[in-house]
Order: sequence, then C-alpha cells, then structure tokens
Amino acid sequence: MLSYVMVMICRPGSCDIDEAAFQLAQLGDPERWGAPRELAAEEAWEVPLKAPLELAGQLRAGADRLLAEMPLDLCLIPAASRRKMLLIADMDSTIIQQECIDEMADVLGLKPRIAAITERAMGGELQFEDALRERLSLLAGITEAQLLDVYTQRITLMPGAKTLIATMTANGAASALVSGGFTFFTSRIAKAVGFGSNTANTLEIVDGRLTGRVLGPILGREAKLATLEQRCRELGLAPGDTLAVGDGANDLAMIKAAGLGVAYRAKPIVAAEAAAAITHGDLTALLYLQGYARDEFVVA
Repeated sequence: MLSYVMVMICRPGSCDIDEAAFQLAQLGDPERWGAPRELAAEEAWEVPLKAPLELAGQLRAGADRLLAEMPLDLCLIPAASRRKMLLIADMDSTIIQQECIDEMADVLGLKPRIAAITERAMGGELQFEDALRERLSLLAGITEAQLLDVYTQRITLMPGAKTLIATMTANGAASALVSGGFTFFTSRIAKAVGFGSNTANTLEIVDGRLTGRVLGPILGREAKLATLEQRCRELGLAPGDTLAVGDGANDLAMIKAAGLGVAYRAKPIVAAEAAAAITHGDLTALLYLQGYARDEFVVA
C-alpha cells in the first residue's frame, strides 16, 4: 500500500499547530495514520498515512475542511524518496521578494504600468515572451549604474532562502536558479544565496544603457523545463529526484515535471496545478516537505 505524509506548516505562533496535528491524526480510519512527528516547535508537523492514492486524496480533502480556519499550509507528499538531490528555483517573487523588472520600471516612473503586465503574464493571461518584449521596450535607456542601484537598494531575499540552499547543499543536493528575468540579477542572487548555477536572459547593453532588447532567444517556460532536464542528465538523476519551486505560469512546466513541484506564494493557476502549495511558511517550508526537522537545518 502506498504511503504518504501529511505536512503542516505555519508561521510560528500564528495557530495552534500542535492541536491541528492531533486533530488530523484522528481523521478517518485511525489505523491508517501513524504517530505525528514535530518538525519544528509551533511551526511544522508531519503525520504519516498509509492509503491508496484515491483514499489519500479524500483524506486530504477532509483535512482541508477540518483545518480550513487555520492559517497553515497542508501538503500531501509521497513518503518515498522525499529528500531531493536537485533544486530548480525561480528567482522573482520566489527566491527574492520582488519582481526585478518592476523595480527597474520604477526608475523611470513606469512601475504601475509594467507591474500590471507582469501580473497578467505570471497569471497566465499573456504569453511570457510577448509580455517580456513589451515591458523591456519601455525600459530602453536605463543605465548599468541604475541597474546596480536596483539590485543593491531594492532587492531583498525571501526569508529562508539561504537556509534552504545551505541545508540541501550540505546534504549533497545540487541547485540551479532559473529565471525569465536577467543574468544581471541572477548572477548576483545566485552568488549571494549559494546556488550552483544560474540561467536567465541577457540584457543588451550599448554604451552603458539598455537597448530594450535581450541577446539571443527569450528564455521562458520551456527553457526552465529544459534546465531541469539538462541538469538531471548531467547529474545522472531521475525527475523524481528533483524539487522545483516557483510562483508564475512560466514555472508550471518545471513544477509539473519535478518529483516534487511546489507553488510558492503563487498565482492561483500555479497553486491549483502544483503538487504542493506554500502560502504561510517561508522557504524553509521546502525543507519540511522533504522531511527535514528544524534541528537539521544549516543556517547560512
């Protein structure tokens, strides 16, 4: 019989997660549930479950109803091979808290206009490549010095990003930052966080200013999936050994191809199709999903 783990995560102190864990363990046939395990005090628990997929899904739905009023993330994860050996992560609004192109637009006073296009593209309403071309054309003229100011003054890491990468790296996993954004930012963020590699679009810069174009073809949804597949080949891994995380529609292909695909504070279309969705926890939630306890974290 297949085994699953129900993982519950909340912001510390935001709900009585201890009580929630024990309520969950009483749902349905008690013989199907194992003993709850605390992963982090006041923050994360997991409860093992033995059930076929259909029944596991029914129990998950029941758990959603039972705990609907609590501000916590509830994820049903296959128990086998939980710890992944490759992490593929989106950058904007995932590893960092901002959308770089929106912050670039603010330099020219265009943030509301550009951000509206970004929101529609990430929600799947617009083709990513067309939306990127439209936004970049409006940003021609921004200087390299202004780009550096955007990075140093406007960009902040998502809480838990460094600990996520440090912990997985210490346990032998590889990591890749993949973005439909720009190498100007991914190269710096990858170094700051500890990613093994980064892939993104390269801005065309002439005489120290953006031309409003990128060099080469635009890297979007399919490029992110291709990066996952390429890294698997290079490392001799199966897709089931991977974890992919992102928030936008252009992340869906890699999220659905990974062994564990996570929608992180994501658009509804992404959260609806991902195997797991995190809204309340920070990026260390991805460690809890893999069965890491807080005392196993490597704090960078």
